[in-house]
Amino acid sequence: MIELRHLRYFLEAAQHLHFARAAERLGIAAPTLTVQIQEIERTLGTALFLRSKRAVVLTTAGEAFRSEAEQALQRFDDAVAAGKRAGRGEAGKLDIGYVGSAALAGTLQTAVRSFRAAWPEVHVDVREMSMASLPTRLKAGDVDAAFVRLPMALPKQIAAHVLSRERFCVALPSDHRLADQPGSVRAAALKDEWFVMPEQENGTWAVARRGRFTPQIAGRPGSLMTVLTHVSLGRGISVLPDVVIGRIVLHDVVFKPLAGAPVFSELAMLHRQDSNSPVTANFLRHIL
Repeated sequence: MIELRHLRYFLEAAQHLHFARAAERLGIAAPTLTVQIQEIERTLGTALFLRSKRAVVLTTAGEAFRSEAEQALQRFDDAVAAGKRAGRGEAGKLDIGYVGSAALAGTLQTAVRSFRAAWPEVHVDVREMSMASLPTRLKAGDVDAAFVRLPMALPKQIAAHVLSRERFCVALPSDHRLADQPGSVRAAALKDEWFVMPEQENGTWAVARRGRFTPQIAGRPGSLMTVLTHVSLGRGISVLPDVVIGRIVLHDVVFKPLAGAPVFSELAMLHRQDSNSPVTANFLRHIL
């Protein structure tokens, strides 16, 4: 059976066409090299070298074997190098899930672009997902990291790192009675409104507590843009992170700040605490 060492011995001999010199380069005795070459020739059933007192030359079979041996050895070396890079987290794949407001804040883009520049051989796949599903999908290994809005219930295996904080604001239909009102909107003024609930409901409930009312819920349609579309159609109002202001311009939607002490929305990155992925570890070290 031909092994990798045979290929290395053969290629050294083929390069120098001098067995004593090739053996010296390999750190073995010349007779040992001769035995190794003979083992290859027996396996192939043909001579690879023609040796005389004056010269050593490759046979036609030797030339053909040399070309394939070089490629095989290069592929092996490439495989070893790729394995080492993957083991160091320098190559591989990173799956990231995110909620829409993470992209609006620019936090997602900054993190991914910076990581790609530092680790160009890592393929980064980024997908918008429902916020409620992200902890479960992270725990199951469907994604390696997730950008979400806190607070939310998290399995004990999931760690959270706050990346930024924004205030909540209110999104109103453009024909709403408060849309043209100067300044901020008081929580109590929203008492009789219908609320289109975003994925992060914390802001809505905080406003309701401040205004001393129970919110009337018009629906929970899903993603940020879907929520704003419902607002634009007059189905209700919505309490959202103020990162939307100046970044989203949607027909028939007006954004207003909330009066009083700010109610904060925290953008965080989640990851599995027991992850053994070198790529994920590099990503965490890079952005935290």
